[in-house]
Amino acid sequence: MAGNATTRFDNVSLLSVASVLPSRVTTSADIEQRLEGALARLKLRPGLLQRVAGVVERRNWADGEATDDATIQAGARALAGAGVDPSEVGLLINTSVTRKHLEPSVAVRLHHGLGLPTSAINFDVANACLGFVNGMSLAASMIESGQIRYAIVVNGEDADEIQVNTINRLVNSDADRDGFMSEFASLTLGSGSAAAVLGRADEHPEGHRILGGVTRAATQFHELCVGSVDGMFTDAKALLKGGLDLVVSAWKEAAPEWNWSKMDRYITHQVSSVHTNAIVKAAKLDRSRVPTTFPTLGNVGPASIPITLVEEQKTLQRGDRVLLMGVGSGLNTAMMELAW
Repeated sequence: MAGNATTRFDNVSLLSVASVLPSRVTTSADIEQRLEGALARLKLRPGLLQRVAGVVERRNWADGEATDDATIQAGARALAGAGVDPSEVGLLINTSVTRKHLEPSVAVRLHHGLGLPTSAINFDVANACLGFVNGMSLAASMIESGQIRYAIVVNGEDADEIQVNTINRLVNSDADRDGFMSEFASLTLGSGSAAAVLGRADEHPEGHRILGGVTRAATQFHELCVGSVDGMFTDAKALLKGGLDLVVSAWKEAAPEWNWSKMDRYITHQVSSVHTNAIVKAAKLDRSRVPTTFPTLGNVGPASIPITLVEEQKTLQRGDRVLLMGVGSGLNTAMMELAW
């Protein structure tokens, strides 16, 4: 169908998924205390972050903790969990939004830190909050083609710099309510790292089959959410409407080929309570099957889906159907089904 890409995999499994979270907890009350002057000037009641977004707290890297080091640790955990030696890995894809510099890629340091062989391909894939799912799909395609045997997809996010810059700007500016709310999303961000190992299903019957999925784009909305380390500026209402329209459109077009109405778990990108409730209503999902981590971890960008999957794997049973789904700035949406 025009604008809707469907992908199916016959012999690829998710072998493991792991995460590493920062030790420092930053509450929404802490952030609002730092914004006290701006909130008072704009006559905004305390509790805004929890009331509007449902975010009570998020994690930030503490002294002595670093994003890349944590991502390497998550990757090592995932490899150990999969029983795969680093020497067997043929591909590393880093999907982080966060990066300290433009060159070289973040992937090269992670490749080195994980002790991967010189034969292992490594590069970055960036697509806002959909990067991790896109990375899994790309890795699965390369495994299916026979080019590689094992792949590791990683992600590490650091929300500190953008939040510090945003808070300083809001405190020292005379922005009106609209200006304040255009930067609101930056205040909901959290930090964290995650990794997943993929391999051949016929070599790993214990793995979780990656069946495939769909993607869809609405790039006419590419200016609705634009961010850098200096700040992220969002038209929240237009972004939510555009994102919902995109998800529903993709969902309906996928329906003849995929039966996603009764999945055992829906692992969505963790944005806010407003976003989650809207997705549940629009796609008519069973709310009890849509776990959330944003209340305590915030929006950890592309790492949100694998981090949430790590939490949910404790209760998933063999044979459960799991759908990874999200919307990324741009706009793009992606959905991927796993047979647990």
